[in-house]
Amino acid sequence: MAKRTRKGTRRYSKKSQSTVASAMRRKKRGTLKSGRSGRKVTSRKQAIAIGLSEARKKGAKVPPRRRASSR
Repeated sequence: MAKRTRKGTRRYSKKSQSTVASAMRRKKRGTLKSGRSGRKVTSRKQAIAIGLSEARKKGAKVPPRRRASSR
């Protein structure tokens, strides 16, 4: 989550970084659960996505989700 001033780069707030770090710690402990199913999260990428989602809900400065490009 680097802070860069170049145009077009994604910028995240300190609050969002701490929320993602919290999700990563919960993943490491084995207490991070996924949405509806409540299954244990084992993927690093999924833990980051959950942390960013929680940060958005808290109102932290997080860029909007990437949309899938249609072909």
